[in-house]
Amino acid sequence: MIFHNFSRLVLNWYHIHGRKNLPWQKDKTLYKVWISEIMLQQTQVKTVIPYFKKFILKFPNLNILNQANLNDILHLWSGLGYYTRAENIYKTAKIIKQKFNGKFPDNIVDLVQLPGIGKSTAGAILSFTLNYFYSILDGNVQRILIRHYGITKCSKNSETRKKLWNLIENITPLHHAGGFNQGIIDIGALICTHRIPKCDFCPLNLTCIAYKEKEWKKYSFQSSKKIKSTKKYWFIIIYFENKIWMQKNTIKRIWNNLFCFPMFNNKKQAIQWMKEHHINVKKYKKINSFHHEFSHFTMQANPILIKLFFQNNFFNINKQGIWYDLKKPQKIGVPTIVKKILKLLI
Repeated sequence: MIFHNFSRLVLNWYHIHGRKNLPWQKDKTLYKVWISEIMLQQTQVKTVIPYFKKFILKFPNLNILNQANLNDILHLWSGLGYYTRAENIYKTAKIIKQKFNGKFPDNIVDLVQLPGIGKSTAGAILSFTLNYFYSILDGNVQRILIRHYGITKCSKNSETRKKLWNLIENITPLHHAGGFNQGIIDIGALICTHRIPKCDFCPLNLTCIAYKEKEWKKYSFQSSKKIKSTKKYWFIIIYFENKIWMQKNTIKRIWNNLFCFPMFNNKKQAIQWMKEHHINVKKYKKINSFHHEFSHFTMQANPILIKLFFQNNFFNINKQGIWYDLKKPQKIGVPTIVKKILKLLI
C-alpha cells in the first residue's frame, strides 16, 4: 500500500505540474528519446535543449545519422562535454545498421548491449516512448529514494545500488510507467534538488523521513570531499595566414578524437617540440593563462602563440592534423577550451 501511494502521488503531481513540452517529448520516437537520454547523462536539461534541437535538425533519423562520420557528430557536440557519449552514439548507430537492419531495438535485452546504454537508460527509452513497464534509477531518483526512506551511510557501491533498484522496481506502477518515471525525475530536478530542496511543495513530504526530521543534508551519498587538483598544460597555437594548426587529441579521458592545439604537460616539453619542428622558439608570444574547470580537476591553460611566415613541411605531411580556417571554419569537434583560446585571438 505504501508503494502504491508513492506512485499515485507522483503520477497525480506529474499530470498537473510535470514537464510535458520538452523537445524530445514531442513526436516521440525511440531514436529521439535515445539521443536525449544520452545527452542528459550527467548534464542538465537546460544545457541539453539547444544541443538536442541542433542534433535532430541535422540528423532527424537513424538513416541520416548513419551517413555521418564521427567528426560530424563531434562538431555538433562541441561544448556539451563528456565526448565519449558522442562516440557511443556513433558506434551504436553503426551496430543498429549492421545487427538490426537499421531498426532501433525495442527490447531491453538488445538495448543494454549497445554502447552507452545501461539498465536505467534503456528503461527510460522504452518507458518514455512505448510506456513499457521499466524503472529508471538516475541521480534524481536516487536522491529522492535516499531522502524519502531515510537511507543513511549510503555509499556509491553495488550493494547500495542493488537496494535502490529493489525499491524503485517495487514502486514503479505496472501501468503509466512512462508518466511515473518522468514525474519522479521532475520532482528530483525541480523540487527535491541537490541543494536547498523545496520540501514544502513536494507531493511526497508526508511520508518522507528527511522532511519529518528536517535533515535533508543527512541523507545523501557519503563521499569524502576531494579538493580538485590544478594541472598545468601548455598549448601551442601555430598561426599562418588566418589559419590555426590543430591535431586530433590523444588524451582519451578528456578530448579523445576532438581537434585541439598541440598540448603539453610543461613548458619545457612545449619548447622542445617547437625545436624538433624547426620553429623559432625566440619568437613566440605568451598569451595570458586562464583556468578551465573539469568535474575532477582544474586546468590552468597556458597558450603560446607562434606566427609562421611560411608553411613548415611537417604540417603539410601530418595526416592527424588540419589547418583550421578562422574565416571558414571546418565542421570538426573542438573542446570548449579551444573556443576560449580562439576568442582571445580574434
